[in-house]
Amino acid sequence: MIMVDDPTWPAHGRLWSHLASDTSYEELHAFAERLGLPPRAFDGDHYDLVQDRYADAVAAGAVPSSSRAIVAALHAAGLRRRKRSRLAP
Repeated sequence: MIMVDDPTWPAHGRLWSHLASDTSYEELHAFAERLGLPPRAFDGDHYDLVQDRYADAVAAGAVPSSSRAIVAALHAAGLRRRKRSRLAP
């Protein structure tokens, strides 16, 4: 399942959501590609999604979820990467 939280995360003068899969990175990358998200939007275990694209993600099948639910789902699936390991080469 693809999950997306509300666009509440400020950066670069805009608000952002997190787009994640509770199943696999392959599912997440395929969904992001269908939305036309650039690879640079991938942040180790999720995509950063600008607020203007939130409705597009939901219309394409992403399930609105809380940030906590996304983190819990990533942990349960073994897909969560801590910030430190996302920055490693």
